[in-house]
Amino acid sequence: MALIVFLRGINVGGHRTFRPSVLAKELGAYDVVNVGAAGTLVVRKPGSRFKFFAELRRRLPFEAKVACCDGRDLIRLEMESPFASEPSRPEVVRFVSILSKAGRGKVSFPIALPEDGEWFVRIIGSKDRLVFGVYRRHMKTIGYLGRIDELFGAPATTRGWNTILSVLRILKACDARDLP
Repeated sequence: MALIVFLRGINVGGHRTFRPSVLAKELGAYDVVNVGAAGTLVVRKPGSRFKFFAELRRRLPFEAKVACCDGRDLIRLEMESPFASEPSRPEVVRFVSILSKAGRGKVSFPIALPEDGEWFVRIIGSKDRLVFGVYRRHMKTIGYLGRIDELFGAPATTRGWNTILSVLRILKACDARDLP
């Protein structure tokens, strides 16, 4: 099964900029597909994870926090329809945060951030190292997304649900390609 890699804090606000599409080509032996500019990679032939991550870190132009999951984790999440109870609205973005390691303890859902007043981020659930919810399009949102690290006790990197859907399309195309 494919490995999905999420680089944290890449190409944000003009800092730590590089072209993930070039990195994907450099990692061609692993059959890597780049998704967007934020550092989301679908690794269709990861082989030894140790060797792959060593090669990835060697080719990055700077040190970066990396989170990953198996493609089957995202497929399972999609099948569970995590946003079924959340109406789609233009001012609200559905997201998934990927923890770089297993989080600590249990938390009660939903979690609204901030706790008092109008929320900017609402976490509606988690599954293993995947945390999902919705956020409002606002300048304050990024600070509240950063609190996911504290709440779950592990560095997290966040992607919009549309990015996750793009990853899922690649995974499904890869599975179809492997059918006899």
